[in-house]
Amino acid sequence: MKLRPFAVALVLMLAGHAASAETLLVQRVKERPAAVPARGLSMAEVESRFGAPQQKLDPRGGQKRQWPAIDRWVYPEFTVYFERQKVIDVVANQAHAGEIGPKPL
Repeated sequence: MKLRPFAVALVLMLAGHAASAETLLVQRVKERPAAVPARGLSMAEVESRFGAPQQKLDPRGGQKRQWPAIDRWVYPEFTVYFERQKVIDVVANQAHAGEIGPKPL
């Protein structure tokens, strides 16, 4: 099967874009690691150490006992995810719309 030049160019362009784009957020985080809440901290501990979040998003989930509600707090550089009042994850936010990585909520 022959590949058309356009298809080859498109694949190479997308592969190059994805490879370079994925490193932007990672490079920024490596260059300037931010202090972030540790897994297991309570909501009160996070608020006392990092201040009030810019935004407290509505909880998601909780329809069944095995699906606990997940709360999300947005800070300027990261978003904190809570399950049953405890930190379960922290994700770096995009610095600007052109940066590839997790999108701000």
